Amino acid sequence: MNQTLAVNWIACDGRGLCAELLPERITPDEWGFPVVDGHPMGPDLLPDARRAVAACPTLALRLAATGR
Repeated sequence: MNQTLAVNWIACDGRGLCAELLPERITPDEWGFPVVDGHPMGPDLLPDARRAVAACPTLALRLAATGR
């Protein structure tokens, strides 16, 4: 099962912590909101992605299953 990052835009307040923790897949836009790379997480980045999800102060970031 592949996992990708998803953002709850209503909950996100653009602090940018996720972009600091996972710069390989998340870049901040000009207002600080995350621009997420929609590619599935590889096993090398999955621990960092989980850490970014856990550190989100507004719980706006999550890992979503995308099929097999």
